[in-house]
Amino acid sequence: MGAVVLSLIVGLVAGGVGGAVGYHFASTGSGVTSALDVPAPQAEPAANLPVGSVEQVAQKVTPSVVQLRVTGAQTADEGSGIVLSSDGLILTNNHVVEPAATGGGNVTAVLQDGRMVPVQIVGRAPTFDLAVVRAQGVSSLTPAQLGSSSNVRVGQEVVAIGSPLGLSGTVTSGIVSALNRPVRAGGEGSGQETVLDAIQTDAAINPGNSGGPLTDMQGRVIAINSAIASLGFSNGGQAGSIGLGFAIPIDQARRIASELVHNGQATQAVLGVSVPAGQQLENSAALVQQVTPGSAAAAAGIQPGEMITRVGDQVIDSGDALIAAIRSYPPGSQVTMTIKNSAGTTRQVHATLGSQQVGTR
Repeated sequence: MGAVVLSLIVGLVAGGVGGAVGYHFASTGSGVTSALDVPAPQAEPAANLPVGSVEQVAQKVTPSVVQLRVTGAQTADEGSGIVLSSDGLILTNNHVVEPAATGGGNVTAVLQDGRMVPVQIVGRAPTFDLAVVRAQGVSSLTPAQLGSSSNVRVGQEVVAIGSPLGLSGTVTSGIVSALNRPVRAGGEGSGQETVLDAIQTDAAINPGNSGGPLTDMQGRVIAINSAIASLGFSNGGQAGSIGLGFAIPIDQARRIASELVHNGQATQAVLGVSVPAGQQLENSAALVQQVTPGSAAAAAGIQPGEMITRVGDQVIDSGDALIAAIRSYPPGSQVTMTIKNSAGTTRQVHATLGSQQVGTR
């Protein structure tokens, strides 16, 4: 965790203001009034905060956000989590708790009242970068209100809450910058197995925000903060926010969390094609390299060498975009895809997506 440096920059301003006040008092003579003699105003009750304000959202959501401290065999890290139930179920990112799950370490939750309690991993879904854990021996926690990501709009205001750099209860705000961004939750070096169909936001998200909520202005969780884009590394550590944050839509996260809680594992939708990784600028589509026999793609008549340009209304401009779009659907969903062949002819096909089990405890 990097150090946080706070610089004091008030000297010149204070000096200037002091001089101006002194001049005013000297020029007016008698009848001097002083701000020091005026009683401080009463604090605004939480119930009177403006509806739809960042203040109101912070008051509502912060009690449902915890800090997670994680240790592994050779690592120690921090993240955030969202309270799902009064008896301790917490939703977070898989990459937050993975060091403990795979390295024989442990997870501790720091609650809003300062209590530190041990945490047990309920289930993990690495391909969705989601995990559910349970804080031990607690009751009467405040569950977050889950919203829906199906009606999220570009430009709408949002609030992010978490523990960046270990600073618990940090609140930032911004807007939804874009939708349906294919992002590799494991970083640039990870494979297609971690591609997410993410919501992009300019609300400041930094290391430690992972697993915390992105909410609408009614305090409803619409996404789980998961990743940031950065320009590089600073002093050997991860760089901070440059206004490019990415979050997992809550509709997807809710389904995965429910499956992890009830089954210890989750499922993902499968089309049954292999496509190139990353962006293919020469095609601006997902080029189908192979089709799995007996798969949803085979049943729909998709052929190797064809290009998938749309899934539903979503434009597909790369292999990663196709994978992210398919995974955003529950298994068994019926989807309509636009296909283009090498001659430039397009057609639409309908496919019923298959299912694949993912995740572990």
